[in-house]
Amino acid sequence: MTRHYFGTDGIRGTVGTAPITPDFVLRLAHAVGRVLKRSEARPTVLIGKDTRISGYMLESALESGFNSAGVDVVLLGPLPTPGVAYLTRAQRASLGVVISASHNPYPDNGIKFFSALGAKLPDAWEAAVEAALEEEPVWADSANLGKTRRLEDASGRYIEFCKSTFANDLTLKGVRIVVDAAHGAAYQIAPKVFHELGAEVFAIGCAPDGLNINHEVGATHPQALVDAVLAHKADYGIALDGDADRLQLVDAQGRLYNGDELLYLMADDRLGRDEHVPGVVGTLMTNMAVEVALKARGVQFVRAKVGDRYVLEELEKHRWILGGEGSGHLLALDKHTTGDGLISALQVLQACVRSDRSLSRLLAELTLYPQTLINVRLRPGQDWKSNAQLDAETRAVQAELGDAGRVLIRASGTEPLLRVMVEARDARQAQACAERIARTL
Repeated sequence: MTRHYFGTDGIRGTVGTAPITPDFVLRLAHAVGRVLKRSEARPTVLIGKDTRISGYMLESALESGFNSAGVDVVLLGPLPTPGVAYLTRAQRASLGVVISASHNPYPDNGIKFFSALGAKLPDAWEAAVEAALEEEPVWADSANLGKTRRLEDASGRYIEFCKSTFANDLTLKGVRIVVDAAHGAAYQIAPKVFHELGAEVFAIGCAPDGLNINHEVGATHPQALVDAVLAHKADYGIALDGDADRLQLVDAQGRLYNGDELLYLMADDRLGRDEHVPGVVGTLMTNMAVEVALKARGVQFVRAKVGDRYVLEELEKHRWILGGEGSGHLLALDKHTTGDGLISALQVLQACVRSDRSLSRLLAELTLYPQTLINVRLRPGQDWKSNAQLDAETRAVQAELGDAGRVLIRASGTEPLLRVMVEARDARQAQACAERIARTL
């Protein structure tokens, strides 16, 4: 399907530039409302947002667009993306809508949707919405307009849901945790979740002003978390991104753990408790060491395209429950229907508390392979796919690496760049092989 508006995670862009303008967002909501009304006489939609200043404007546009199509709206206020997914399911709503550009800076914003079951929607649904956008609007008359109300305790309900995923017989008492919410959607929620489970919490990145979301804090800027953990002599540091669906974690020594390591830990913890883990889904970028370690434990490993929606598709296809990306998008489908930074953090902390072992001890047997990534700028119209020299050199490198490394070549989705990545047990070999491949271009 060729998308005009939808990307891999909803619709995103710079505010004030198409398509993130109030007139388009109103038309979008109206089109979505008309699609919903094909299968439901009186749909109800939940709308949550992060802390960007543009959220107020886009929320009003969405509300008007849905009401004009005869759709009722429930406003949730600032709430993490996975919180909207949870409440959509819990409230038996027709659709969940999130106003957020995730880890992007504040001038950007976006709209993404969740089904009534709290899951990402299929391509066919997005195609139906794009088709409806091309049609003339059909405004509901006064008697059939939608109504809007606010769910006052949305954050409290989500806090209780997060806490319910942590084992009842465990506590975080005596644990010192720095929580960095990136001045984003979880700024009120994240500190409370860990505090109410017993931890001593030090909050940073929890003072949004509409313009500072993700600015030098959060999962995409973890140095602030590292510094705070060391300054407070904390046991752990937890950083979320602007909409709190991704996670970075730091231990007491200031060592940063990425999503690949945390995904392995979640699988290893379950195996240690004799739970059945038939398989795990990563992406094309997942470190090969994770794949090797899981296979050594008898766990299948499948790679999806980069993007949490593709990880979810593979999990559903195989009927597995654990998957994720190195960026910190982690899925545990027996806990939630979508990636959730808070719930992922609780799963990791639960493993540490239950075993009375640190992150470094739990991951002592996993050593990530060195990776070399080289971005090669392409000339306009350059056809790298039919480059015989590139193909021959890539084959030669892969033969040299054998089962102890791999090559990944992919085009950037936003720039005229070809990304050449080589992974090997030896860092110098990875660097040399990546340079050999890059030179062919």
